[in-house]
Amino acid sequence: MQGENHGGAALHPGLVFEMAMSFQRTAALKAAIELDLFRAVGEGPGDVALLARKCSASERGIRILCDFLTIHGVLEKEDGGYRHSPTSAAFLDPRSPACMASVSLFLSRPEVREPYEKLADVVRAGRTTLPGEGTVEPENPVWVEFAEKMAPMMGPMAAPLGRVLLDGHAGPMRVLDIAAGHGLFGIEIAKQNPEARVTGLDWAPVLRVALENAKKAGVQDRYDMLPGSAFDVDFRGPYDAVLLTNFLHHFDKPTCVGLLNKVHASLRSGGKAATLEFVPDEGRISPPMPAAFSMTMLTTTAAGDAYTLSELTGMYHEAGFTAVTSHPIPMSPHTVVMARA
Repeated sequence: MQGENHGGAALHPGLVFEMAMSFQRTAALKAAIELDLFRAVGEGPGDVALLARKCSASERGIRILCDFLTIHGVLEKEDGGYRHSPTSAAFLDPRSPACMASVSLFLSRPEVREPYEKLADVVRAGRTTLPGEGTVEPENPVWVEFAEKMAPMMGPMAAPLGRVLLDGHAGPMRVLDIAAGHGLFGIEIAKQNPEARVTGLDWAPVLRVALENAKKAGVQDRYDMLPGSAFDVDFRGPYDAVLLTNFLHHFDKPTCVGLLNKVHASLRSGGKAATLEFVPDEGRISPPMPAAFSMTMLTTTAAGDAYTLSELTGMYHEAGFTAVTSHPIPMSPHTVVMARA
């Protein structure tokens, strides 16, 4: 039936089956990480018996799991043995500095996955079924784990954001990093500009993770911590720049505008506010990853969304900002949207 036309459109029954069975891919990836399979494959040789011994698993189980991962392009198979694909070598072998295994485990947390078991209820209500405000409930411990485990995914975005924000600027400057999390974005500013002083704002347990990262980067003497909620604490400006990385999408437009008003008031005249966001096109169905991110916000927050560039621009303007510019990050689903006070 696949490929036949129905009213001019190609029929694709396999698509329905693939969507119904997609949970298998998530489970297979999680199991492989928990078994430390990707380390074993990287150490080689990749024959089933040796992999089974290294992973303390059955040969039958390892063969079927490795075949499944190969079918879906994660591993490669030759002469009955398995080896890394370029993707698994870079992003799943724990010996790789770009390993994203911790990211995968974070995304399999109950807070992330459980709402999908009740997605019809979520859609009916138009908000998460998680308690309170969902993942943005005050002092939610999920953000400590986010700070610890999502750095491999966010780290590559830090340097491009820093270059866009600084635009060659050198000299003393104060930067506020709102919802700092792992702190990598503010830390990158401090690395690119040796005279920049950064203040990380987040819940106190989260900031301890950011401070450790600042120490690793050698910028802890220029990294200050401001614990609390971005909506409640005094920002202690004025600042030359404020970062809002992966934050606005958790809230509705009026809440975002209210926060941007507060940001505007904390900036020097001509200061910059930079958001890092998943920005879909105006039709909201492409690019695929930024557009699909709205589903994550539906299932985990009370009112968040993936905002289009026109929506973000409108929020900036309503809060008094001017000169809004958009800077897509190459090889990434993220966009830096920047404006001036």
